[in-house]
Amino acid sequence: MSRHRLLAMFKDFDDAFDVVDKIKAKEVSGVEVDDINMMSPIEHPEVDTKLGKRPVNIAYFTLAGAIFGVTFGFFFLSSAQASFLVQPQGGKPVVPLPTNFVLMYEMLIFFAVWTTVICFIFLSGLGQKRGTLYSEKLTVDEIGIVVEIDESELDSVKNFFKNNKALEIREEKV
Repeated sequence: MSRHRLLAMFKDFDDAFDVVDKIKAKEVSGVEVDDINMMSPIEHPEVDTKLGKRPVNIAYFTLAGAIFGVTFGFFFLSSAQASFLVQPQGGKPVVPLPTNFVLMYEMLIFFAVWTTVICFIFLSGLGQKRGTLYSEKLTVDEIGIVVEIDESELDSVKNFFKNNKALEIREEKV
């Protein structure tokens, strides 16, 4: 059975929130709150309360980058300082740790920032081609609700959106 993605555009947040409340109340078969994504030109404080908190995985990549930065920084600096040509003289350490801590901290920040930027680009889909569901109206003054559903519920969900003040409905086969 094929899946379809629908984009319903609404005039304001009140109309969109009414649709979300009706979906929460199970007035539409085949659609759950977890299947809904909202698009809007501005951030609205009630979106998180209506849709619930969504997971954000960027922090895990930042942590992995930071751990890699500290590890790489220590081994890189130690291997550069403790090469086989170094001859210890007068009790000086071959690998001086206090000065290396500052450089390891800088490598931690460097790799954490770069992994955050690179993972944000890939996870947000900035490099991908934009789908047919995108509308320029969503960046100006309309609010969109995107729902992914099975083909069997397609007509009922379209009718539900039409009956609940949807200005426009777009469809894409996934």
